[in-house]
Amino acid sequence: MSRSGDFIDEAVVIVKGGDGGNGAASYRREKYNPKGGPDGGNGGNGGNVVFRADPNIGTLADLARHPHQRAPRGAHGRGDDKHGASAPALVVLVPEGTLVRDASTGEIIADLVRAPAEAIVAGGGQGGRGNASLVSRARRAPGFAERGEIVEERTLRLELRVLADVGLVGLPNAGKSSLIARLSAARPTVAAYPFTTLTPHLGVAETEDGRFVVADIPGLIEGAAQGRGLGHAFLKHLERCLVLCYVIDVGSEEADPVAAYTALRDELAAYDPALAARATVVVANKCDLDGASERAGALRDALPPDIRMIVASALTGAGTDEIHEMLAAAVAATSAVAAPAAETHTMIKITPTSDRVKIVRENEAFRVVSKRAERLVTRFDLDNDDAVAYLQERFATLGIESALEKAGAVEGDEVRIGDAVFNFLPERVS
Repeated sequence: MSRSGDFIDEAVVIVKGGDGGNGAASYRREKYNPKGGPDGGNGGNGGNVVFRADPNIGTLADLARHPHQRAPRGAHGRGDDKHGASAPALVVLVPEGTLVRDASTGEIIADLVRAPAEAIVAGGGQGGRGNASLVSRARRAPGFAERGEIVEERTLRLELRVLADVGLVGLPNAGKSSLIARLSAARPTVAAYPFTTLTPHLGVAETEDGRFVVADIPGLIEGAAQGRGLGHAFLKHLERCLVLCYVIDVGSEEADPVAAYTALRDELAAYDPALAARATVVVANKCDLDGASERAGALRDALPPDIRMIVASALTGAGTDEIHEMLAAAVAATSAVAAPAAETHTMIKITPTSDRVKIVRENEAFRVVSKRAERLVTRFDLDNDDAVAYLQERFATLGIESALEKAGAVEGDEVRIGDAVFNFLPERVS
């Protein structure tokens, strides 16, 4: 989703691991044996596509502009037992806090919260075996080799959830941008009209004991959780915040601060009930304006006693030191209680689901539905009788032959696997 500037927090990416290199069908040439034994080398494996979290990347803009990410293929095998080299991985850097989903199912594939977390999002294809590796007791000199595995493209949806300790939440024109400018070195656009913030801004607030990161989330309006207004697209950025700071305008005679706070709490709870239970600090902003103290008092009376509130003015700086100290204390306390277990950054590889053989009638023919069998037929030359005989043996070991017999297939019936067509010639393999 593109917004002002280059901040992009969603992208659809098409990834493809590298295809495997082909094995070679070759024979040794010896002085007194012009056609010696098989010496065809194996093909190399294709490269993986790896997403890696990087703290120096702050947006998904590059991936939105370049959505096709393909890893290189493996090198082909050669004669004289020379194996093809496996291809290197294609490493794609993404911002910390990137959530990776399968675009078709919505399944979460990886949540790359902090560097150096990484995940293999598209595995490379296996290299094909050369005829030297296909030698068996029954097949001394295979006249064929295995092709490299051809891998399919995969469409992924990436969602960025900014990493911040504190999320500033408020209605439009509540003064969040002015407040983050007071608390940190961030310099967002500040103006006397609503919706001046169109993208989340991050600022680092320094304290004597350390630092914490503050995020200014664009203004919410009633119905944001259902998709109304500008703020709904940014609610997800609050999910990783340890502390929520509600910035309430108490300087306007037209605005009801109690209603504003209630509306904000309701919207966050509607989006994610866990947000309503998050550690909370309330800032009654614009206390420099007439009537602000009375409205701030009404807000304080309406808040639960465990909610901390500070009366402040981001414009004049009044109360901002207290806000700074209170937020730092809240972050420290929340971090201590909710400290996650130590993360391991082992690579996450996407593994295929188990492959069940299914037989379907297609008029007078039988279709074998099996990903493994469909991949097998793409890896051999079906015009080579030796290769077809080898495939028949593999099909028997995979249970395809018995499945066809159970479905009623008899010798001579047409069998379809992928785009290939065979005649059923059952041959038991012990």
